[in-house]
Formats: sequence, structure tokens, C-alpha cells
Amino acid sequence: MSAARPLPRNSDLPGALAEARARYAAARPASAEQHRLAAAVLPGGNTRSVLAYTPFPTAMARGADCRLWDLDGHEYVDLCGEYTAGLFGHSEPRIHEALRQALANGISLAAVGQAEQRLAAILCARFASMERVRFTNSGTEANLIAVMAARAFTGRPALLAFRGGYHGGVLSFPLAGSSPLALPVPTVLADYNDLDGAVSAIREHAATLGAVIIEPMLGSGGCIPARPEFLAALREETAAAGIPLIFDEVMTSRMAAGGWQARLGLVPDLTTLGKYVAGGMSFGAFGGGRDIMDQFAGPLTHAGTFNNNALSMAAGCVAMGEVFGPEAAEALFARGEALRARLNGLCAAAGVEMGFTGLGSMMTVQFRAGPIDRPAAPTPAEEGLRELFFFDMMEAGLYLARRGMVALSLPVGEAETERFADAVAEFIAIREPLLKRQAHPA
Repeated sequence: MSAARPLPRNSDLPGALAEARARYAAARPASAEQHRLAAAVLPGGNTRSVLAYTPFPTAMARGADCRLWDLDGHEYVDLCGEYTAGLFGHSEPRIHEALRQALANGISLAAVGQAEQRLAAILCARFASMERVRFTNSGTEANLIAVMAARAFTGRPALLAFRGGYHGGVLSFPLAGSSPLALPVPTVLADYNDLDGAVSAIREHAATLGAVIIEPMLGSGGCIPARPEFLAALREETAAAGIPLIFDEVMTSRMAAGGWQARLGLVPDLTTLGKYVAGGMSFGAFGGGRDIMDQFAGPLTHAGTFNNNALSMAAGCVAMGEVFGPEAAEALFARGEALRARLNGLCAAAGVEMGFTGLGSMMTVQFRAGPIDRPAAPTPAEEGLRELFFFDMMEAGLYLARRGMVALSLPVGEAETERFADAVAEFIAIREPLLKRQAHPA
């Protein structure tokens, strides 16, 4: 970071973006070449759409702790945290040792083992909603099977979900229209944080609703938390109608030892979890009360070669049993809360239309006036500013999601959060002409 206040750069957004893209591309010839090679064999040059952006994505070569190095040798502080899956960073020694031992004992044993029972016991003890749990290979799978289990249990076909919600590649609900890859399940959509609208939808469709699914905080939808009274109303209405309520805590379960539901004091019927639970391995889980879950001991079958794979089970026992306990969860939550408050303080002091939404260790930069309680289609100016923020952070040696999301990992400490705050302050100073001059609520 520069010692003196930097001068504003490019007072028009198109010019600023053109310059930022050019600087980005010029500094990364190896990533450009890698993208060229990949585009010949992978549609769009990738196999994971969230990692695609113009002019080409940075290709990473390796990681350690909370650091990344790209093919061109640039070093970054990793603030993306693998979109929350990388909670433990890149080199947690206890997880690495668990994986080494698991590899030494054989990868695919085609049998049950001790580790899966141990991990299941850990999760059932931590999450109040889980009397029984089953494992999958991703959060997407966990949400899919949870929805299907709820529909089987109730005998009702429909799902109520929320616009802007993301529960996996085939369970996403865009603000406008629908995803062509969406699971063909009859779906009723409601607006996030619209208490009256959601209650009305549940009551109107109660006879056909087999499940209600919600992220307690929208993840890809902009790190927008659900209001506690909104979630409490969903719990009350679904219970009254006999509709299973699913909390997708793939992301928010990191907010406390027992997930965000523990902080709220709410117990859903089913909870879904994702990859960080297994130390970042390919993993998902869904669990709930015996009445719903014991269907898998009888009429429902749930197969999957790698549901109990040796690597994920071994890593999960250590990750959740040793590394990410209640004390670590509390410390991470507090660190994120303090960082977001500081960033919003910088924005408010500068009087710019910019701020950060989120909970705990997850946050997303926003370029519109608050308060923000539901997702909205970004304007071209908002999208341009978010892209510019991404490129400026990359130039400062800070790697975050292209959409402006940050997910802190456990190795991210005071030095790294200080560096990010300094970079945000510099962004505000440099890009001040592009940011509307009005107060932004913290």
C-alpha cells in the first residue's frame, strides 16, 4: 500500500475498467496461455463456471496456509477461502497427517468403517437438528437428497424456495426467470426476507408442499442474512403445516460450533452441510430427526461410491473433532464481525455508496445504498464497480471471489485483515470519483 493518499484514477467507469483489465492481463501471460490451452478442450476454458471471468481467470499453481501463488509467480493472501470450503487453509498439518494415514491404509475399501461412525457422532453432537446423518460428495448432493427425503416423507411433491437462493448447480433460483439446469421439481418461489409473502405462500400451497429450503444467509446471492424474525416465522408456519424445513448451512454452519441455527435458537427439520466439514475434501452431509432420516433404513436407498470415502472420513474426524471446535468457531466469527464493521466504517466515513453485507467470516462488497435485506439484479454500474474492485484487490495481492465475496479461513489473522482493510481504504481513495457521494449505513 502506498504511504501517501493516492490520486484518483480514471473518473469514468469504462476507462477505469479498460485500464484495470489491461494491467491484469499484462501481468499474467502464463495464466493467459493456460486459458488458451484449456479452451481447446474445456467449454469456456474451465469446468467450474464460477471461476470463469474476463479477460481470463488467474491460474493458481500452489497454496500454503492462507497464501496462493499463480503460474506467473504472484503471491496472494487467499480471502476467497474456496467459497467457504477452504476453512482450514491449504496446509493444516493435522488434516494433512490424517490424509496421509488414510492413503497408507487404502483408498477404496468398498466397506463400512470406523471413521464414518465417528464423524457422524461428532456432527450429531454438534447440530441440534441432527439425530441421524448421512454423507454425500457435495453440498449439492446433500440438498438434493434432503429435498427428496422430505418429499418422500410427506408424500407431497412441491418445494418452496427463495429467489436468489443457491443450493447447488441444479437447485439454484435466479432472480429473473429460471435455470435451464434446474431440477424438475414443482417449485413455489418467495422473496427472501419477505415475512408476509413467505407465510402467505406456505399457507396457500400447504397441501402440496413437501419441503421448504432456505439459506440462513444467502451465499452466492450476496451474503445477505435472513432476519431472525423471518426465519422464526418460517419455523412456526412449516411446523404448523407439517412441512419439513431445511436449513442449507453448507456455508453458515461455520458461524458457530452448532451452526447459525444454534445462534438463532431455531431447530429445522433437516440441515445440510458441505465440504469444509471434511477439511475441504469432496463431501456433503444431510441430517435431521429420526422420523425423516430413518427412511434410509427402510424404503429409501441412498447410494454413492464415495459417500464414505476414506479420505473425507479421516479428514472430517480431525477437522471437526480436533481443529474446528467451539473456541475456534467463536474466534473466527468475532474476527469476521470486527473486519466487516471496520470496512463499513471506512465506507461510511468516506460517504461513498459502498458497503459490506454478511455474517461472521463471510462478507460481500455492495455498491448500492443500504439497508440490503434481499438480492436485486445488479445495475451495469454495480457490476462494473464489483469487477473493478476485484482487479484492484488482485493488484494489491489479495485474492477473493470475482463476485466480491470474502470467506476468511482459520489461518487468516490480524496481519491479513489489516492488509485487506488498507487495500479497501486505498480503493475508496483511488476510485472516489466513481463512487456516489452519499452516506452508506454500516
